[in-house]
Formats: sequence, C-alpha cells, structure tokens
Amino acid sequence: MRRVEIDSGSGFCGGVIRAIGRAEKFLEGGGPLYSLGAIVHNEAELERLGAKGLFTVEKGDIEKLPEGATLFIRAHGEPPDTYKTASSLGLKVIDCTCPVVLKLQKSIREAYSRLHSGGGEGNLIIFGKIGHAEVLGLLGQVDGDAVVIENLQMLEDALASGLINPEVPMEIFSQTTKSPSEYEEICRRLSSIARCGLEVHETICSQVANRHKNLSDFAGSHDVIIFVSGRSSSNGKVLFDLCRSVNPRSYHIVQPSEIDPSWLNPEDSVGVCGATSTPKWLLESVAESIQRL
Repeated sequence: MRRVEIDSGSGFCGGVIRAIGRAEKFLEGGGPLYSLGAIVHNEAELERLGAKGLFTVEKGDIEKLPEGATLFIRAHGEPPDTYKTASSLGLKVIDCTCPVVLKLQKSIREAYSRLHSGGGEGNLIIFGKIGHAEVLGLLGQVDGDAVVIENLQMLEDALASGLINPEVPMEIFSQTTKSPSEYEEICRRLSSIARCGLEVHETICSQVANRHKNLSDFAGSHDVIIFVSGRSSSNGKVLFDLCRSVNPRSYHIVQPSEIDPSWLNPEDSVGVCGATSTPKWLLESVAESIQRL
C-alpha cells in the first residue's frame, strides 16, 4: 500500500473555525441564516452548511431579505456601510470578522489619519487581491482612498502612472492571507525608491505565514502532492502555487472524484494538503480515496 500523509498544518484557520462554529450554533436553533458572501471558499463545506439552513447572499440581496432576518458577516469582514445598511433595514447581525482582520481594519484607519493629518499628502497602499472581500472591507475603512496592488508589475505600473508617489510618505499593509515572500518583494521595491519614508506593516496572519514555510517542507518531502481547495479560494491559489514551485508533481482538486490515477505510481509517497478554507474531513476523504486506488 502506498504511503499517504495528510499535512497536519492544513485545514481551517482560527478565523474560519470561529465563524463556522458560530454559524452552526445558530443553525442548531433553527435557521435560516444568511451569509453575506460565502462563509468559506470551499464548495463541499458550503453544501454541508447549506443543508443545515445557511444561505449565501450578495450585497444586492440584502434589501430583499425577510424582515428581522439574521445576516452573517464572515471572517473576511465588511466595510462600515454594510453595517449601516443592515441596521437601517432592521436586520439582526452576527459579526464573525476575524480578530486579525479587525485589527488590520483599525490600523488602516489610523494610518490614513496619520498620512493626511493637517491636510498632508501620503500614499496608503494595500497588497491584496482586487475585489477580494477582505480588501473591499479594508478600502471601506478609508472611503476607497488607497491603492491596491496585486503584484510587482502592478506596483511598477502605479509608480509609472503617478498613482503611487515616492515623494510623499507611504504606508503599506498586506491582505492577511497573501504570500509573505511576495509581500517582502513588494516592500523591498518600495523601500528602494521611497523619498519621504515608508512604513511597512506586518499584517499577514501568523498562521498563514507559518503555513507557507511548513507547507514548502511538506511538499518537498513527498513524491506527489494532492492539494485540495475551492476554485475561488485566494489562499488556495497562493498555497497551491507554492507547492508546485517546490514539487512539480503537485495537483489541485476540489473533491476526491477529481483524482486522476495516472498521477500516481504504486511506490509513490503522497502528501495531501489544502488551504485555510479546506475542512479536515475533506482532506481525510481525499486520503482515503487515494488509498483505494
């Protein structure tokens, strides 16, 4: 029988565990519960929670919710206007914004005040995925007055267009689930051209940062890596790319049925891992499916 190991560091992060626990507790008392955006970017877990009475809604749906409905704010957080809208409609709110994200939102507001105190100029920069729920929540803290960059090329474009001005003070933050190595690269580039000071804030979640190093070691210790995450998981894409950079025989799947037997040789050591949005039960199901091949 081939050796199959599940990465002990993979699975839900603390913020997701907290959010799903709160949702399940509410649903035990009888739903429905309306989650603003997917509570977790994993199709199998959403299906499991949906059977218990959790519905995923978008911002445009809020005004259509039944009177007195309960709106669930997931770990990614929301901008202030979401809370105002919910209050004006008489909706109940369960706020499960991750404490790490809440701290980041507060830091963003404080940085903005520093940069613009006394009518001064400054650049507030966010390293994150454009349109990601967490990033939208961060932008909402400063009425959208920040520059979001996804990679080094976007930074260069922002510098060339004048969107980012190295002649004024700058402060940079990262979305909590981004790649630490990419963030370091972005910060090094900004530091090399900053003329009036650059303040770098270490805002990547420590659980995520530690997972990068551990997952790199895990990927290098197996012949084949089966990475499990939802298609829309931003963290999943980052971590899968990391695995593939270490081990070319890395494959991304959403569910066990997607495993291709041709990926595996009988003597292979197989590692099963996933994103911060991948439930342990799904990793175990994938491992069992591999053993049966």
